[in-house]
Amino acid sequence: MAGPVLEMRSITKTFPGVKALSDVTLTVAEGEVHAICGENGAGKSTLMKVLSGVYPHGSYEGEILFRGETCEFRDIRASEQRGIVIIHQELALVPYLSIAENIFLGNEHSTRGVISWNETLRHAGSLLKRVGLTDQPSTRVADIGVGKQQLVEIAKALSKEVKLLILDEPTAALNDEDSRKLLDLILEFKEHGISCIIISHKLNEIARVADSITILRDGRTIETLDMKATDEDGGSTVTEERIIRGMVGRDLDHRFPEREPEIGEVAFAVEDWTVHHPIDQQRKVVDGVSLNVRRGEIVGIAGLMGAGRTELAMSVFGRSYGRGISGRVYLDGKEIRTRTVPEAVGHGIAYVTEDRKHYGLNLIDDISRNISLSALSKVAKRGVVNQHEEARVAESFRSTMNIKTPTVFETTGKLSGGNQQKVVLSKWIFAGPEVLILDEPTRGIDVGAKYEIYTVINDLAAQGKAVVFISSELPELLGMCDRIYTMSAGRLTGEIPRESATQEVLMRHMTMDRGN
Repeated sequence: MAGPVLEMRSITKTFPGVKALSDVTLTVAEGEVHAICGENGAGKSTLMKVLSGVYPHGSYEGEILFRGETCEFRDIRASEQRGIVIIHQELALVPYLSIAENIFLGNEHSTRGVISWNETLRHAGSLLKRVGLTDQPSTRVADIGVGKQQLVEIAKALSKEVKLLILDEPTAALNDEDSRKLLDLILEFKEHGISCIIISHKLNEIARVADSITILRDGRTIETLDMKATDEDGGSTVTEERIIRGMVGRDLDHRFPEREPEIGEVAFAVEDWTVHHPIDQQRKVVDGVSLNVRRGEIVGIAGLMGAGRTELAMSVFGRSYGRGISGRVYLDGKEIRTRTVPEAVGHGIAYVTEDRKHYGLNLIDDISRNISLSALSKVAKRGVVNQHEEARVAESFRSTMNIKTPTVFETTGKLSGGNQQKVVLSKWIFAGPEVLILDEPTRGIDVGAKYEIYTVINDLAAQGKAVVFISSELPELLGMCDRIYTMSAGRLTGEIPRESATQEVLMRHMTMDRGN
């Protein structure tokens, strides 16, 4: 491996009330893929924002050297001019502009203020070819999927003659196929001399692409490991268990907390549930689904992208998705109406969305208000919210859910992903539901925070709640669920008890044709 392309020495970054980074050191070799791992809140994204100029020189302590030269970036443009480009987890694309317009936004091909569209489209086309995207440069970003949007972001980085590419959770919102393509692309860039830093919670992906890994915990550098190192028998010395131990500061003897289920009578049931697409109303996205969940039971729903899992959950929860919805919903054997969200909540149904930033939280409001939102009547009298009671409730959840924040009056958007997810769960637990529908409840969350959330879910089931658990991670479903339903193309294709469930069995049912 060549010498260092990047050295970050003794980086310390402080926010009011919290030290986010403390004496962090990071060294990235020329032409390597370097992974950064750590729990949510460990300081990974903060470190990258320091590197890329989001947090300008003078707002932190320490030194940054890029290709041997000291750098004092005052903003993102300054770091990009040196060839350091960051792609954030939340993609920064304008949906109603074309792919080409997004690639060169702020960096237009122009002469005396007049954009050359021929040159823009030609150059965009060559960049799209380089990242393996076949869509036309004139296509609107809103008309392509998330996987393709990620490739547009990478094409945008290439247009800036990137030398060090930083990817923050690049596969968090991608399916397995899109993730594989993206990882292949990272390895291809490596062959062309582009260094990469990848932040990811998916340890199997890190093992596949990374040359080295730096582990952060509580804002400090724990260790840097050589992913290619082997023991006397030729096996890797860097195991998932070793990485997890560095991340959480302890061994996780079990990825999933132990549980002895006490399963009661059927609490929640859906019969012959059918949902049509909101635009193409001839297309059924959920087709005649019937399922049930018992008290104290955790029931999983598995399916590939587009199987209809989220569409089923959202349509049951107050018809939040779809048109032409038909079917019946039962609570404790009695048919109920769930035509609106308040009606569903009133019957004791809660839905934890897969998209917490857009649908689960008000990111510009504080933690206290977010937690009380689902049941304001519990902290209000005659329409006036008792703010002292609201804060007391939030403080109790901060303690019991281990939400890492100095105060419940902190803006929710400043929390790490795992802590934001704990706020979402707190909000719905405060509402006192009998049925919880959890849609990808641990997406983008590190293994330590996942374990805490699993424990909360188990506790809810132990209280006699009925839990529906939707996840794209098959090991997670196998580790948490008592039964698992599988879906394909909007239909149920299987119902597998815990003792019979394996990844192979689930995948076979998830890939069944509609006619099977």
